[in-house]
Amino acid sequence: MAYTSTRREARERALTLAYELDQRSISADQLLEGLPLPADPYAQHLVRGIDAHAPELDALLNEHAKNWSIERMPVIDRTLLRLATFELVHETELATGVVINEAVELAKQYSTKDSGRFINGLLSRIAQVVRDEALESAEIEL
Repeated sequence: MAYTSTRREARERALTLAYELDQRSISADQLLEGLPLPADPYAQHLVRGIDAHAPELDALLNEHAKNWSIERMPVIDRTLLRLATFELVHETELATGVVINEAVELAKQYSTKDSGRFINGLLSRIAQVVRDEALESAEIEL
């Protein structure tokens, strides 16, 4: 099967799948195997990554969300934040600005009018920590 989706479309599909994952409390493999048509490989990668790293992602979100627990966040915002945080932590070849911008744009499209600002601020705080730490560890290894 040929996939012609862009990364943006793959993220959008991953968002819907990760939302379903959150709501149904099943594994990524169960969800992906039950699809009538397979999702784009990058969307599958994102959903599996969110599922596999959920405790790590949620810990980062809880640590950096000021006055918000992850349980209080709207489900779509929480899902978007998990997706983008996974990319920030585990997809280091992606530019930080691209990851954050994509999440903000998806928030504007699928969530509340204030979600874009909230997601931008939280992801920026997380990126400062995870991307700066990644740079520091890379410099130490040199």
